[in-house]
Amino acid sequence: MAGLSDQLLVVSMGCYLVALVAHAATYAWSLRNPAHPRPAQPRPAQLVRVGAGPKGPVVEAPPVATAVWPGPVERWSGSVAATATVVAAVAQSGALIARGLAAQRVPWGNMYEFILAVTLAGVIAWLLVAKRRPELRPLGLYVTTAALILLGIAALQVYTPAGPLVPALNSTWLKIHVSAAAISSGVFLLGALTAAAYLIAARPDRGSNSLLSTLAARLPSPPELERLTFRLHAFAFPLWSFAVIAGAIWAEASWGRFWGWDPKETWAFISWVVYAGYLHARATASVRRSTTAWLAIVGWATMMFNLFAVNLVISGLHSYAGT
Repeated sequence: MAGLSDQLLVVSMGCYLVALVAHAATYAWSLRNPAHPRPAQPRPAQLVRVGAGPKGPVVEAPPVATAVWPGPVERWSGSVAATATVVAAVAQSGALIARGLAAQRVPWGNMYEFILAVTLAGVIAWLLVAKRRPELRPLGLYVTTAALILLGIAALQVYTPAGPLVPALNSTWLKIHVSAAAISSGVFLLGALTAAAYLIAARPDRGSNSLLSTLAARLPSPPELERLTFRLHAFAFPLWSFAVIAGAIWAEASWGRFWGWDPKETWAFISWVVYAGYLHARATASVRRSTTAWLAIVGWATMMFNLFAVNLVISGLHSYAGT
């Protein structure tokens, strides 16, 4: 089962690579052929009342263009990208399940497994968003790129053979605390990507020939990206708060204290403060949306520092998480 888990991870990374190439092809084709005919998709006919009073005559309103249909090549490459992403997520899920069966425990007991779980949570969140909001599918280029990078680091730098848990981790709280942390971290990952996409799409030189402007040409409108960023963080922040609280309860049961300012605890709190600052800034009308987007990115940077630097460089009570 451990070997099957490793093979499924390779399949997953290969599918993410296919999805990345397909997304890139969609970008390239749409920018190479800006004059490609794309008929607007009208809404169904609507009846509206004209004139004064509730008894005015009812007429059919003209259709309003709400979306743009891609060309045949873009539709084909977009379908390939979506299918490859789904297959990659299924293979990644299989890799985690097989690893759990091999180790006879939940498959997020070390740093390697946690990265797999976080990446899977982010990709699943993205697939749900893309199914609900098809106009946001160009963001798949960024999602698959991030997934490939994280899985590559996990496989090449922090891979750990499947095995039993160290005694300090053998607790019911592992299922509760780490599950909440992995899901919230995955959604925060997607939120950081949408925040970065917002900063690219909102650039004042969007119509120029720079690389970022070229990428911005395929992105949804900045207001859509900004709203999605907020919704993702509004969902993930309470879950992250619960993960921090659950970790404190677990620490009291294991070490006899709720909080000891261990490096991982400290950086978890720093991340919590940054994300709380993001939500507060987002609710403040005087704060620019570009500032809140940068706060979301800084929040994810603190999460990555907590994951890699604290586990691999800084010594603390959580240092065993890298083994």
